[in-house]
Amino acid sequence: MKIVDVVLSKSLTGFYFDDQKAIKLGAGHDGMAYIGDPVTPGFTSIRQPGEAISVQLVLENGSIAYGDCAAVQYSGAGGRDPLFLADDFIPFIEKNLKEWLLSRDIDLFLPNAKELDTMEVEGKRLHTAIRYGISQALLSATALKNSMTMAEVIQKEYNLTSPIKRLPVFAQSGDDRKLNADKMIIKQVEVMPHALINNVEEKLGKDGSILKDYVAWLRDRIAKFAEMKIVPTTYNPTFHIDVYGTIGDAFNMDTEKMADYIVSLEETAKPHPLYIEGPMDAGNKADQIKELAALTAALKAKGSSVKLVADEWCNTYEDVVDFCNAKAGDIMQIKTPDLGSVHNVAEAVIFCNKEGFGSYVGGTCNETNISAQTTTNVALATNALQVLAKPGMGVDEGIMIVGNEMNRVVALANRKK
Repeated sequence: MKIVDVVLSKSLTGFYFDDQKAIKLGAGHDGMAYIGDPVTPGFTSIRQPGEAISVQLVLENGSIAYGDCAAVQYSGAGGRDPLFLADDFIPFIEKNLKEWLLSRDIDLFLPNAKELDTMEVEGKRLHTAIRYGISQALLSATALKNSMTMAEVIQKEYNLTSPIKRLPVFAQSGDDRKLNADKMIIKQVEVMPHALINNVEEKLGKDGSILKDYVAWLRDRIAKFAEMKIVPTTYNPTFHIDVYGTIGDAFNMDTEKMADYIVSLEETAKPHPLYIEGPMDAGNKADQIKELAALTAALKAKGSSVKLVADEWCNTYEDVVDFCNAKAGDIMQIKTPDLGSVHNVAEAVIFCNKEGFGSYVGGTCNETNISAQTTTNVALATNALQVLAKPGMGVDEGIMIVGNEMNRVVALANRKK
């Protein structure tokens, strides 16, 4: 079956583009806005509306396949592709990709996805957001042609046989980490609360005490809601906290001191399992792998059950492989927009599972409902460890989009059995 038309439109994402460099240089807050001038090329303000390009592929039988080209909140930072603005890239797609799409046979997904992912225009690879969104639409098209869910397409083309079953959902709180934690508890989210611990003085504490107090509050809050019969006493979510390298900052990258502090957090969190994402940021990939591997080994030597999540400097499929091979962390965050075509997400999860590492299908708050639903299908097909509730920072919306998609796909898979 062929594609007979390609329809592009400008869309909003579930959050914002933020100039990370300007924020790190000390930009102040005024409500939801940041004060000051942007410093990263492409930005007209430090915070600006997140944008996407919606891709609709019209198939020969009249069906419409969907995908959304979206990029992460901190675009243009950490070696990522530049800011992704719809008005800049819609003409680019029309000029350079429309005819290629119209020539595709969509019976299979992988050949098209792999060709897209390696394509170059004027000697440069396509922007990751373009590869991300168009591959979503191609996966959707193959699913429609074959009367399958997108998860089933992935399983068929990768010869996967694991049952399609519901996976743990990981919700993110943003800065409103107490009110939003309440929402997560009421909805009995399996993994929570992210917490956005991105500042030593205000959120971690120079000795780590602010975060430790928050973990104690979270533990007690769950117990209180159980006493009030809002949740069952059996509800025991995993605490997954992203510290954005601040533990390394607070303890001067001293492996033993960082390990001792994390063990103290583990004791505070009990009876809840604890994941710590991005404990340090060493400033480059090689050093990050070295430091994270050392901390992973130090925690194991202390008998700790804490799982460390690789985030900083672990952006691409190749990065995931390198971190796993070095035993740098226990769980890999697979940051979906940064991997380009969604087949790379599938392959990253497959690799992690084969090598015995946790596979967390993450992404960004700055995605759309379409990209969230697509990557949820990929996570289900490959049996990932957990899936990020996205987009946005409102909690309820992301849980709804990802959770409902998961339930729909699982129900359809069981119906066919």
